[in-house]
Amino acid sequence: MAQKNFFREFLPVTALAIVAFMGFTRLAQAVEIQKVVSPSGIEAWLVEDHTVPIIAMNFSFEGGSAQDPEGKEGLTRLLAATLDEGAGDLTSEDFQERLEELAVGVGFSTGKDRFYGSLRTLTSTLPQAGDLLAIAVNEPRFDETPVERMKTQLSTQARRNQSSPDAIAGRSLANAMFGSHPYSRPTIGTEETLAGLKSDDLRAQYEKLLTRTGLTIGVVGAIDAETLKPLLDKVFAKLPEKGDLVPVVDLAPKFGEDVHQELAVPQTTILLGLPGITRDDPDYQAAYVMNHILGGGSFTSWMYEEVREKRGLSYGASTSLSPYQHTGLLIGSASTKADRADETVKVMLDQFQRMASQGPTEDELKSAKQFITGSYPLRFDSSGKIARQLVALQNAELGIDYFDRRNSEIEAVTLEDVQRVAKRLLAEKKPTIVTVGPKQG
Repeated sequence: MAQKNFFREFLPVTALAIVAFMGFTRLAQAVEIQKVVSPSGIEAWLVEDHTVPIIAMNFSFEGGSAQDPEGKEGLTRLLAATLDEGAGDLTSEDFQERLEELAVGVGFSTGKDRFYGSLRTLTSTLPQAGDLLAIAVNEPRFDETPVERMKTQLSTQARRNQSSPDAIAGRSLANAMFGSHPYSRPTIGTEETLAGLKSDDLRAQYEKLLTRTGLTIGVVGAIDAETLKPLLDKVFAKLPEKGDLVPVVDLAPKFGEDVHQELAVPQTTILLGLPGITRDDPDYQAAYVMNHILGGGSFTSWMYEEVREKRGLSYGASTSLSPYQHTGLLIGSASTKADRADETVKVMLDQFQRMASQGPTEDELKSAKQFITGSYPLRFDSSGKIARQLVALQNAELGIDYFDRRNSEIEAVTLEDVQRVAKRLLAEKKPTIVTVGPKQG
């Protein structure tokens, strides 16, 4: 297993990185997106760049771990771990050895709402890489031995999560805010649910998720539209039009609960959760700027300044927006000595209320917007990052011109916008407070 992860993660990276560095600067300077449609109607967004002979493809399917049947939590995560564990005529060992020989990267993962895949290859190995990806997507084997091996790996991680303060805090927050909604189910599953999963379960989940409906694809690198079209058909055209997805309802997260999980560790982990904002909300950019000032800007944020710099309560304190398809969260986090946990929570709550009642200054707003717009090119410093963003733009339905619009949308955020969204998200609301650590009191 360790060897497989090494080959998958490091060999392709090493081989490709040697020839990639000089091309990333050019990609960061200008991104022109083409919409490519194959003869079978498979659509992809392409950023063509022939500076270096590398191709990155990312793609996603509608439906993620929220589609796990009750009692079979971890099924979609196990599917992601086993799709490249043998396909077509290739056993698990043969498939992995072929990836290693070609220095090709093929991988799969899952979120709550979508199932993801990726391909990394040199142009010289594109035909073979395309063949490997095609059989992984269309002809997975789900042989018993590799499936059991992957179950063991995930079960080990699930067992470790039972004693991890961060994992316990995240699970507790999800349970408190999501209730019985599918979002509350652990993506990785539990030892008990994983133990009961079989190859037939994987096959059924595969047929449910890997379809052409909702498929989004982003491709970046040394490939033109005419070369890409047959590759798209090779990999995706044979998939069924749609699967039998279970509808997931929109959710209004609960808040205001206090949860403490006792754990014999030196520090207390803190999470504060409030309802946030979805990506398609008109206030999202204003919320993004507001969050940067509040706790998303690391060394310059209010949380960092008040919690660490002024009081030395923690190495760091931050906030983040977590937009899902059916809801959104605003989460604050920190870790501190157990006897100062209450003080840390109070300071963090004070920053929430300060933002809701006062808001930032004009200078703080200006600095935040300068940082957000100025750091945006860092998202374009590799072909893989751009490919992932192309998929994210399609999933959020932001439009093919979003890269061109984004910074102007940030620049357009006013002090009044930030104050309005701060009141909307933070005013007169008590977060759900989760603490994990030694016994309180």
